[in-house]
Amino acid sequence: MDINSFDQWIDTLGDALENAKEIGMPEKLVERGAAQLGEYLANHVNPDVPENRFLKELWEISDEKEKQALANMMIKYVEHYHNKH
Repeated sequence: MDINSFDQWIDTLGDALENAKEIGMPEKLVERGAAQLGEYLANHVNPDVPENRFLKELWEISDEKEKQALANMMIKYVEHYHNKH
């Protein structure tokens, strides 16, 4: 899948989160997975839009506790955004 905008990226994450909930994935596992995804993206993906560049910079200056909090906030944002669309 080719993602070309922040909105498209959020929609993709929203679909993945919805699928995880549909199969009964525990919330803690989703949160842990979000933090692992954030780590992978920060280390291996060049941000393509300003919003993603901002998230990468936040990630890079955060300690482990802050990274988990950021991942949890992204889950919350994706849920909110996905429910509106």
